[in-house]
Amino acid sequence: MQVIVDLCIVPLGVGVSVSRYVAACQEVIEDAGLIYRMHAYGTNIEGPWDAVFETVRRCHERVHEMGAPRITTTLKVGTRTDREQSMDDKVASVAAHLQR
Repeated sequence: MQVIVDLCIVPLGVGVSVSRYVAACQEVIEDAGLIYRMHAYGTNIEGPWDAVFETVRRCHERVHEMGAPRITTTLKVGTRTDREQSMDDKVASVAAHLQR
């Protein structure tokens, strides 16, 4: 099953700036070979269910390895069974409505 997720991992107990932890997660996602798009408050990831959720687990492991004692994660998950749809398809659909 294909899935699109919106992932926001926030390490706790590491100070105010979390950009180095976000960068480490981006490396994990890149290494997984998944399609992704980082935005100001998270990252959209698309791919096969198992690969995406394995990558989320590896992001948690990496952030803990970096010294974060706690992590809070917000995860939105979307799947479809009626047709295939990518992140780009979803954005293009809205853009088409805006041009009308």
